[in-house]
Amino acid sequence: MRHKTTQALYAYWNGLRGTRLAPRRFEIEPASMGDALPDTFILERRESGAFPFRLAGTRLCERFRKEFRGHDFLDAWTANDSLTLRSRLNTISVQGGVVLLLVEAETAGGKPVPAEILILPLIHGQTCADRFLGIFTPLECPPWLGYDPIAAMHLISDEIIWPDGHPRPAPNSGEDRQSPFLPRIRHARIVRSERRQFRVFDGGLSGEPGTGPSPKS
Repeated sequence: MRHKTTQALYAYWNGLRGTRLAPRRFEIEPASMGDALPDTFILERRESGAFPFRLAGTRLCERFRKEFRGHDFLDAWTANDSLTLRSRLNTISVQGGVVLLLVEAETAGGKPVPAEILILPLIHGQTCADRFLGIFTPLECPPWLGYDPIAAMHLISDEIIWPDGHPRPAPNSGEDRQSPFLPRIRHARIVRSERRQFRVFDGGLSGEPGTGPSPKS
């Protein structure tokens, strides 16, 4: 994670999570987000495979000049990128972890805007994450950003960060019958996908409880 706002949101989420798969939706407090709130969004996971926006921050909408509520998150991407992102979101919904995307946004005028997107699972139902808290953070903020709205998104790289050091076994996998809400040892470990290649390396991010975010849906 390159931007301090992204890091702060991860720390806030991980502090709430504790040893669970993910925090519950109702635990997220918008007042705790501070300056990050206008850039955040909430997604819903549906059985149809869609991931519509439930909420989107004001600054996010201004930068795209778009009202996101009800639109599918996957519609903003190419077909190949959409397949990749659907797979990543489905994975973290049942096995924990967070998705970090490095993207190149492109404005209507053809100007590039490098950015990162962090997507964090939230428990809203019974056993798996069916809500996601996200943030769109430009890595550069030129003065024209917002006046020349973002019109396209290109995925440069994606990675899943496992806060516990490893993915949790999928439900009914036979590997582990333990409830996803029971404690586990926490180690940071990152699984990085550089467009069809996986590299696993030790280390990663340690989550210190911070102040953080979120809209409610």
